[in-house]
Parts: sequence; C-alpha cells; structure tokens
Amino acid sequence: MTTYRAVHRILGFISAVVAAAALTAGTAVAQPPPTGPAPVPALDLDRYLGTWNQLAAVPQPFNLECARDTRAEYTPDPQGNIAVYNRCTTWTGGTNEIRGTAKVNDPFTQAQLHVSFPGVPGQDSIDGPTNYIVTALAPDYSWAVITDPSRLSGFVLARGAALDAPAWRQVRTAIEASGQSPCIYLTSPTTGGIPDIAPLCLR
Repeated sequence: MTTYRAVHRILGFISAVVAAAALTAGTAVAQPPPTGPAPVPALDLDRYLGTWNQLAAVPQPFNLECARDTRAEYTPDPQGNIAVYNRCTTWTGGTNEIRGTAKVNDPFTQAQLHVSFPGVPGQDSIDGPTNYIVTALAPDYSWAVITDPSRLSGFVLARGAALDAPAWRQVRTAIEASGQSPCIYLTSPTTGGIPDIAPLCLR
C-alpha cells in the first residue's frame, strides 16, 4: 500500500525532473515563452456532464489527502453553469469532498472554464480567469486531459476506472502536445484500475 513516505519520494522525483528541465532550458538558446495550452475545438457540454474518474494528475496540495477513487461529477445548475462535486477516499478510509461551480469563459469552444469553490482563497468567486482547459478529448468522450493556462495543473479523467494501452498512449501524446511532460503526472489509484502511484511516463 502506498504511504505518505512513498508519495513524498515520488514528489521528490518530479522536483528533480522539473529542475533538470529548467537547467537544460537555461543552457539553450533563448526562446519566446510558449502560448497557453489550446482547448479542444468544440466541447459538447451535455456529453461532458456526468461522472469522471481521475486516473492521473499533477500533484496539488488539495489532493494529497486522496488515497484512491478520486472522482468529479458535473451536473447543470439552475444558473446555467455547471455544479462540480469532487470526492475521493482518504488514507484513513474516509471521504474527502468539495462542491463548486464551473462557468464557461469561452463561448466559442466551451472548453475553457473558471472553476470556483466557496471558501477556497483565490478561488471563491464564481467569476474569474480561466483555470480549467479541456485540451484533449477522446472522440467518444471516454477520456479527457485538463490543464490550465500556466500548465501548473493537469488531470487525466476517464469515464471508466481504467484505460487500455492504446488510450494511454493517446493520453501521453496529448499531454506532450499541450506543452507538459507525462513525468509530472502521477497515476491515481482506482478500484478496478491502476493500484499504485507512479509517474505516468514510467507506465
């Protein structure tokens, strides 16, 4: 069973990867800063609603409590926005959950949104800058890759608890196309899916 110590070792690995990338970048010819990740051309919000399983993610402080079965549920709300319900099973076997709202910021693709959570500093206003970009999506809406304009976050979501090898290859390719490395993503244990936490580039 993965422990906090193992998680911290993995986070240390990621820090080393990021530091090495920064060192390499510093020795290369200066390049203009990359543009933000591109959203998918058109997101059908009705098809996107429902329950998603998190199969991998760039580690964030809020998900360190989650041991397994991290899920997001999206439903329409009376104001025309999207109600967000995130939950997971904690290391002690309890449930960690939070509710929020997603508001579309890009009416052309509908794939760029601002997600807010009441009581979360800096993220408690329903209106705000884009912090959720659907940057890749399976044609059948079976998986999605999410990031933000700064590329500091990232999530691999899927309708099921697992993906097959070809789908994982497509996911890794999509992550690289968005300007991120699969090595900064850690797998998220799910019942019936991946049982451990490891850098996605090692799978």
